[in-house]
Amino acid sequence: MLDKSRGLNVDCVAYDLEDSVTPSKKPEARNNIRQFLQQPRSDGIRENAVRINAVQTGLALDDLTEVLKAPNVNTIVVPKVNSPSDLHFVSDVIRHTLPRKHTEGTSQTSGHPINILALVESAKAVMDLSSICKASPYLSGLIFAAEDFALDMSLTRTPSLMEFLFARSAIATACRAHDLASTIDLVCTSYKGTEGQQRLEEECLGGKGLGFNGKQCIHPSQVELVQKTFAPGDAELEWAVRVTMADRKADQQGRGAWTLEGQMIDAPVVGKAKSIVSEAEACGIEVSSVQERWKDQEPE
Repeated sequence: MLDKSRGLNVDCVAYDLEDSVTPSKKPEARNNIRQFLQQPRSDGIRENAVRINAVQTGLALDDLTEVLKAPNVNTIVVPKVNSPSDLHFVSDVIRHTLPRKHTEGTSQTSGHPINILALVESAKAVMDLSSICKASPYLSGLIFAAEDFALDMSLTRTPSLMEFLFARSAIATACRAHDLASTIDLVCTSYKGTEGQQRLEEECLGGKGLGFNGKQCIHPSQVELVQKTFAPGDAELEWAVRVTMADRKADQQGRGAWTLEGQMIDAPVVGKAKSIVSEAEACGIEVSSVQERWKDQEPE
């Protein structure tokens, strides 16, 4: 299974040491992942991550000690982050283990620091998001773990996901407020057949609408749809290009507000359009051809 993962074309692959590994197999799993991540990252994967065990289990130090020996680990996923102290612990271990990558404010720093992704799984974590987001300079994002949150809150997950609305909104807002790059939404547990794909698409659209910019996948069959849904669509990109093209001309004319097809366009709308264009470029979408098609767009 580890070798098969190298054939994926994804932003991040997370190799698990937590729930999918029984207690008696954890030492073997640590060793397997360390050896596996001696290999250079494959071309289709932008980030190699390892999910360690929660700090409160007492297993996180052994996980980090072994995994950080691998040269091609980019990110540590920390589960059950309930307070800033969990991230303080992980950050301290990373600094101690890899000081040349994490010596801040000196000329000795070499290589890219290890990133941290924090899993939000409890009511306590949701109520302390601001402190958690400020707990480590290596924190790059938050992930919502819906099943554990439902357990903590004694909730029953429903297809509408309305029971998670407050938590999801709070996580997406906290990430934006603290300028964290990754805002990763809950797992879709349905993935087989047409019904599973439909449920997945609905969840992706809902998460994107709340401000998430990615989603956890539990099966390779989910990847393509998730990537397609979170990337700007054709109509969305076309609108953004038209706005940015026309705004350049409006700026030259000294017009701070103008219209496009009856819609008022001002600074916040232009900012959104520029963000969509940048996102499309990051997703590898051919933006230049759309820009060429709408190069004569005028502000109305």
